[in-house]
Amino acid sequence: MWPRLARSLFATPLTDPPPVVPEELVQALADRLEESSQQRLGRSLSIRQVDAGSCNGCELEINALNNVVHDLERFGLRFVASPRHADVLLVTGPLTRNMREALERTWACTPDPKWIVAVGDCAVDGGVFKGSYAVEGGIGAALPVDLVIPGCPPTPTQMLEGLLALVEAQSRPAGR
Repeated sequence: MWPRLARSLFATPLTDPPPVVPEELVQALADRLEESSQQRLGRSLSIRQVDAGSCNGCELEINALNNVVHDLERFGLRFVASPRHADVLLVTGPLTRNMREALERTWACTPDPKWIVAVGDCAVDGGVFKGSYAVEGGIGAALPVDLVIPGCPPTPTQMLEGLLALVEAQSRPAGR
């Protein structure tokens, strides 16, 4: 037993290396997002994340947006605790029967201009939970979805690119 304990004390952990995120890509996203959100809103973009019944895979990736690799705050994006302070509802998971009313109330509390983003395959159409008695489908069954970010789960970079595309699309003048 003692040799095994000694080996485990001095052995390195068996983990994968972190994904390589090109700094140029991150900086380009930051510049575009800051310009677009300032033009559209005159301030940073506030996000309220809502879990409508997910497996928490997408939430782990959303939490990674706040880590030192992506650092969401430097892009002019921030998560808020109340939908009354939000511009964007970032919804994960399929629309479950138990969460439908809560999601609709959250949407009603969010001030205009507001957008809803369906994050992950489950939020798009129910994903692996489609067909369950407790699932009504994707978020679009209850609310008008402005942006879909597919993936199971989507990466933080995909979410940043999606949010950037949403803000840029909304900041263009009509007729373009």
